[in-house]
Amino acid sequence: MADIELLKTKFQYHADWPKKGILFCDVLPVLRDPITFEILLTNIMSHVFTQTLPRLAQQGAESRINYVVGLDARGFLLGPVIAQRLGAGFVPVRKQGKLPGACVQATFEKEYGADVFEMQRDAIPAGANVLVVDDLIATGGSAAAAGSLVRQLQARVVEYVFVVSIPCLKGADKLDAPEYHLVEMD
Repeated sequence: MADIELLKTKFQYHADWPKKGILFCDVLPVLRDPITFEILLTNIMSHVFTQTLPRLAQQGAESRINYVVGLDARGFLLGPVIAQRLGAGFVPVRKQGKLPGACVQATFEKEYGADVFEMQRDAIPAGANVLVVDDLIATGGSAAAAGSLVRQLQARVVEYVFVVSIPCLKGADKLDAPEYHLVEMD
């Protein structure tokens, strides 16, 4: 697919960031160019409309996504746009201590350390269908923590969506719902 190859040309790689031994894949340059940003969104939305929503309907579930959850911090850039296109609400998952009010928490391990995610306790009603969005899945810790937060609120993750996946790290194995990504990285 030529459009995916174009997206890949925009990625920038940073060795030893945020710590030695990590090769960080930065997708932000895709967002700097309105054409590649639209290509990214069009591919994600095409998948959601042709795969995710029909799968929900086959399961007998409400065949709409009620909320899009974006992970701190790059999920904040993608999630609101995807939510708006779906007619859904947007809910941020933040690092500990960044949200006001009562929050639910989930601790997780990343490839370079431990962290805590939070979501406001009243952000998503019980029974809602949720799409979790982030830029990249590596070990799956942060995405799995977001899924835990959604479950704590008695809602349902219907799918995890990423721009980039690093399959050799087996992060998708930690997830409780299907995972979709546009690009695989070694």
